[in-house]
Amino acid sequence: MTSSNPDGGEPEMKLDNVKIILVEPAGPLNVGSVARVMKNMGLHQLVLVNPQCDPFGIEARQMAVHGRDILDAAQQVPTLPDALKGCQRAIATTARSRALPTPLEPPRTALPWLLEPGITSALIFGREDRGLSNVELNYAQRFVGIPSSSEYASLNLAQAVAICCYELYQSTQTLSSPAHILNRVPPPQTGETAPLDVLEGYYEHLETVLLKIGYLYPHTAQSRLEKFRRLLNRATPTSEEVSMLRGILRQMEWALQSLPKSDVVEGNSSQES
Repeated sequence: MTSSNPDGGEPEMKLDNVKIILVEPAGPLNVGSVARVMKNMGLHQLVLVNPQCDPFGIEARQMAVHGRDILDAAQQVPTLPDALKGCQRAIATTARSRALPTPLEPPRTALPWLLEPGITSALIFGREDRGLSNVELNYAQRFVGIPSSSEYASLNLAQAVAICCYELYQSTQTLSSPAHILNRVPPPQTGETAPLDVLEGYYEHLETVLLKIGYLYPHTAQSRLEKFRRLLNRATPTSEEVSMLRGILRQMEWALQSLPKSDVVEGNSSQES
């Protein structure tokens, strides 16, 4: 089966900054198949985290076929954080919806988020037998689950990568169209966004504490707080999340009260950054 790119190679350019990360792959045939489908779909960066097989051996190379250049250029790293260095966005694939803080999304909805211009991103796949651990899932910002029949929902690693690579490639075909931009879905919320008055209470509390510890100074507090506001407004936190942040501030205040005044004054030398 063959495919063509009527746009003369432009979609591939949009995929250059997407890493496909395999965590501890155990099957060389899977690794080779992944390299092949990446070549099919215009992806080039393959990262192998602590592979449990020979990813460059004869079996992998036979399965890679014309994707051997992808295989030869694959990066090997010891840990997932090493694989994610330089990435601003990461999506993990998993079937473990109950263990996640946010809902699973279908690939077609979530994966275009990885294609933002100027962003280096990653799509993470777990082990063939048990996927990604809870600790490893914490490194991702969004989570993808591939819908499949309840009679047999488990997908082979190479099959899962193929589906996601296909969806990424298809996204490049329409990514620049106005209709697609309007329909892009942001990361899902786990609850109702905090009301503005709740956020305002947090900002006031934050300013008070940061002034106490010397991180802020009265003459620069307003401009510095504007940066915190922009950061939190992008995150659109829930009321529960804002409550958690205020709990941290209250604990900081308690800790400050338990210190001798001389220690607090000496600690007010933190540099603003």
